[in-house]
Amino acid sequence: MRLCDEDIKKWILKKKLIITPTPNMKKIHGATIDIRLSNKFRIFKKSHDAIIDLNKSSENIKSVLKKNISDEICIADNKSFILKPKNFALALTIEKISMPNNLVGWLDGRSSLARLGLMIHMTSHRIDPGWNGKIVLELFNAGNFILALTPGMFIAALSFEILSGFSSKPYNYKNRSKYFNQESIISSLIYKE
Repeated sequence: MRLCDEDIKKWILKKKLIITPTPNMKKIHGATIDIRLSNKFRIFKKSHDAIIDLNKSSENIKSVLKKNISDEICIADNKSFILKPKNFALALTIEKISMPNNLVGWLDGRSSLARLGLMIHMTSHRIDPGWNGKIVLELFNAGNFILALTPGMFIAALSFEILSGFSSKPYNYKNRSKYFNQESIISSLIYKE
């Protein structure tokens, strides 16, 4: 069962669902809460010879990913990040989310931004039970216009579903959860699988 706006407020006020900084309750609508874009981005270097062979050993993948294929940048709050058509970048939310073990979250883009071609996640829109950290957004400009993204803008919405019980193996259960307590934009750690 998906939480409605009033239930999202209750879960936040009772600190069952922790969102830091505490969100403006006016940004909870129907069944979602709006979240904002931070000023941190990760941009990928253009390379015509870099091949990441996902069928190779984890050491091979790790060696390619460790070759500094991207840079994390931080822009001033009053500046904009420019995302050109057909370009991909990672970004971070301002909000940090701490999920209880009986709740799963879903990240969705805003319709008004999608209508301009902005995708905010490629496939990873689930926020697992037991997750803690800031959310990395997978930005892609599928449109024909250059998009200027400003820190602090409302970029996405979260919704939440109650599980049938408490997860016996939540995200924080594993000793080495790859992205747990994420505060910065971590590149792919697929080689740790």
